Amino acid sequence: MGSELGIADEKLLALNDYATSPFFSAGERTALEYADAISTTGRDVTDARIARLQAPFADGEIVQLTEINASGAAPTKLNSAPRNPSHTRWAGRSGGK
Repeated sequence: MGSELGIADEKLLALNDYATSPFFSAGERTALEYADAISTTGRDVTDARIARLQAPFADGEIVQLTEINASGAAPTKLNSAPRNPSHTRWAGRSGGK
């Protein structure tokens, strides 16, 4: 999907190393760090992290980043919290176990 949107393959391949990769701007690194904090269990969105986010982004942009990342993380949390393996996702809705 990223390459369809015009994101270079090198940048997509460097995503796991965004913190040190030369392919990402300071603002992109900050947004990706925030996304990690939202979606990674055991990490927190600290005041310092919010302050770093407010430098390159307006309040409305931060709301959008939050919404996109929280909605993307929700399906994972819905299945991992009750320890459901991926093959049993939403089984309760279809009459499964």
